[in-house]
Amino acid sequence: MMRTVKLSAIFLLSGCVALINGCTSELEDLRVQNNTQRARIADLESELQVTTLQLEQLKRQLSAAQERGGIEVETLEQKIAALEEDLAKRNELIASMQGRLLYGGALPAELSTKLEDFAKQHDMVTYDASRGIIKFRSDLLFEKGSDTVAATAVTAVKSLCGILNSEEAKKFDVIIAGHTDDIPIAKAETRAKHPTNWHLSAHRAISVLNVMAGNNVEAKRMSVRGFGEFRPVAPNEPSRRGNPQNRRVEIYIVPEGM
Repeated sequence: MMRTVKLSAIFLLSGCVALINGCTSELEDLRVQNNTQRARIADLESELQVTTLQLEQLKRQLSAAQERGGIEVETLEQKIAALEEDLAKRNELIASMQGRLLYGGALPAELSTKLEDFAKQHDMVTYDASRGIIKFRSDLLFEKGSDTVAATAVTAVKSLCGILNSEEAKKFDVIIAGHTDDIPIAKAETRAKHPTNWHLSAHRAISVLNVMAGNNVEAKRMSVRGFGEFRPVAPNEPSRRGNPQNRRVEIYIVPEGM
C-alpha cells in the first residue's frame, strides 16, 4: 500500500513538472514569435517613415510646379498617387501584424475585476477585458499638442499604479503605447519639441511612464511605444481633420518578460 502511494505521488509530481515545463516552453515560444514580429513591424515602420517624407517632398514639388505651370505637374500627381497607395497598403499590413502580436489577453479574474472597477470610476478610461488593455483618451490626459500629463489625469494614473503594484498584478509587465490622429503638428513651438506625430505619441507614452515610475511601478516592468497616426481605431475625417478616438494612450498588461 505504501509503495502504491509513493508511486502515485511520484507520477503526480512528474506530471506537475511536465506541465510547468510545457507552460514555460510555450511562453518562451510566444516571446520568440513576438520578438520576430516586433522586429518586422519596426522595419516596416522605418520604411513607412521614409515613404512619408518622400510623399511630403513630392507634394511640395507639386505645389511649386502648379504655380509655375508645366508638364511635370501630371507626372508628380501620378507619383504622389502611387506613394499614397503604397502608404495605405503598408499601414494596413502593419496594423494587421500588430493585431497578430501575441501579447494582450484575458487577465486573472481578481485583477480584471479591479481594472473594470477602475475604468468605471474614470470617464477618460476604458478597459478591454478580453485583451487586458487600459485605454486613456489623450484629449483628457494631455493638453492639445502637449506631452505633459494633465493634473486632473494624474490622479487616475496614480490609481492605476495602485492596482499594478498589487499582489495580483506584480507578475505582469506594462507596455505603454501612445497614438495620435492624422492632424500634422502645426505650431512651430510644438514642432520644436515634437517634430512629428510619432515623436508626440512616444513622448506622451514616456510621460505616462514617468508618472507611473514616480508611483513605485518598477522600471524593469515598463516599456513604451509610439505609433503616431499609424494605428487608427476609427477613420480620420477628410483633409487631416483627425478623430478624437485615435488620440489615446493604451496600456497593455502582459505576462512578465513578454
